[in-house]
Amino acid sequence: MNKIYLDNNATTPLDPKVKEAMLPYLEEFFGNPSSLHIKGVEAMRGIEEARRILADALHVKSSEVAFTSGATESDNWAIKGVAESRKRSGNHIITQKTEHKAVLRSCEYLEGRGFDVTYLGVDSEGRINKDELLNAITNKTILVAIMHVNNEIGTIHPINGLARACKNKKQDIIFFSDGVQALGKLEIDLENIDLYAVSSHKVHGPKGVGALMIKEGLNIEKLIHGGNQENRHRSGTENVAGIVGFGKAVELMYEDFEVKKKHFEKLQSKFLECLKQIDGVKINSPKDGISTTLNVGFKGVPAEVLLHALESEGIYVSTGSVCSSADKKTNHVLEAIKVPDEYITGSLRFGLSRFNTLQDIEHACKVLEERLKELRKVTSNQY
Repeated sequence: MNKIYLDNNATTPLDPKVKEAMLPYLEEFFGNPSSLHIKGVEAMRGIEEARRILADALHVKSSEVAFTSGATESDNWAIKGVAESRKRSGNHIITQKTEHKAVLRSCEYLEGRGFDVTYLGVDSEGRINKDELLNAITNKTILVAIMHVNNEIGTIHPINGLARACKNKKQDIIFFSDGVQALGKLEIDLENIDLYAVSSHKVHGPKGVGALMIKEGLNIEKLIHGGNQENRHRSGTENVAGIVGFGKAVELMYEDFEVKKKHFEKLQSKFLECLKQIDGVKINSPKDGISTTLNVGFKGVPAEVLLHALESEGIYVSTGSVCSSADKKTNHVLEAIKVPDEYITGSLRFGLSRFNTLQDIEHACKVLEERLKELRKVTSNQY
């Protein structure tokens, strides 16, 4: 059975070239990067090369990149770090209802500790209203957190423009963005961004590695205390092999980037073309969203039932963010954009990668159409 993996928003398969780059740091270059002898120096060289690669991709200085255990840590660190370091200046944070749970739960945590949080609503394509954002700013606002690309439906937010507008209204506002679904899929410009979170395993790198870009001159409270690694930003012995793998993964994602970008667009276009042939379908993703994400509602069939039907045919998709799937609650993003209930309950998220082919998409759509017909007969829906 041909296996087709279309859950790349949840995680991506490790690129064989990334594995190859990591292996020496699991064997020969095993030293602690904080050690002064040659084994430590060898390990630190690997970290610093990865830092350079990621900084180049983000168009920032190497000194502005701090490695973490992943984007959840980076999100928590950015939000709680700003709150703690700026609490004497204000206690107000602005975010949006469609953020990743790592952002929303960090904000909820701070609400329990005396901070006020404004959760902006979004339109049917998942976008906030800039005027509403600016009107929400008060003299106590210290942080705005707006993600770059939505992980559920693929909405791309104009973060630089939003950050500029916020700073024009209140100069000392800190602007943070979760860039997990943008890295490797967009050319990234962080001119007006103060903090930016990214993750390795969403770009064909290893799990357990992420980073937070901290703009030069910005001081935020540490989340983890100890030995003052990562330019004294984050303590703990670095995951050397993982960081090296992250760097290699980012390098590969931006190698021949325009070719990869066109490939993503062709895959999405083929998928949309195939979906037009199926009745009872609603595209939940915006037309101008990221080309690697398609969220689709299928009327008349529960999403989990359809997911497992596809799985039985070797096709792997998602009902939404696996970071919150344990909650077993309705998708908060689809609720926020007001997708009708009959489509929310049957919505699947398809995450595309450079390793997918047009043949994969054609086969997946064929199987999808067949299984939908079968399942709709069982649920007695007429199409």
